[in-house]
Amino acid sequence: MSDPAPTAPNDLDSPQYDVINLPYRLAVLCYLWDAQGRLLLLHRAKAPNAGLYSPIGGKIEVSRGESPHQCALREIEEESGVRLQSHEARLCGMVAERGYEGKHHWLIFLYEATRPIAHAEVPVMRFDEGTLEWIDEDRVATIGIPWTDQSILWPAIRAHRGGFFAVDIDCSVRPPTHRIVESWGPVGR
Repeated sequence: MSDPAPTAPNDLDSPQYDVINLPYRLAVLCYLWDAQGRLLLLHRAKAPNAGLYSPIGGKIEVSRGESPHQCALREIEEESGVRLQSHEARLCGMVAERGYEGKHHWLIFLYEATRPIAHAEVPVMRFDEGTLEWIDEDRVATIGIPWTDQSILWPAIRAHRGGFFAVDIDCSVRPPTHRIVESWGPVGR
């Protein structure tokens, strides 16, 4: 039996890979803590969520075949200047958000750094997206974060630090509903 004929690489710009045709938008949010337990948040200057605080993050470059893990490492470096090794970022949560703003759905992969981040690793605190700030985790829920972060994500992140959770959020109903569909804490907790 002969080997199959070689094929050309996939054309990542073909219509089948067009992100407009996908029912979900795909993104990551990344949680970085310092040794004192403060969280690095972006005080956003641009939409979405202009004027509010959010973790570092961004859209997965699906047309290029970027994985959620690759996106997390890229976004952390682009927005904070911190270069993490692959094993220094771990998946800690997954969010399925239905009917966001009545327009589309989101799948959001949540990552956390597995080591404390030194302040000196963040060379620039202000850039076009906004200003990075180290926030004491006891203040996070009080500083102006999006409703879903305040009501759902932040409590789950705190409860599952070092573990994992998955949550389904339905924004197509008022008020939005959610349920944790998978959950575990860190080993030994």
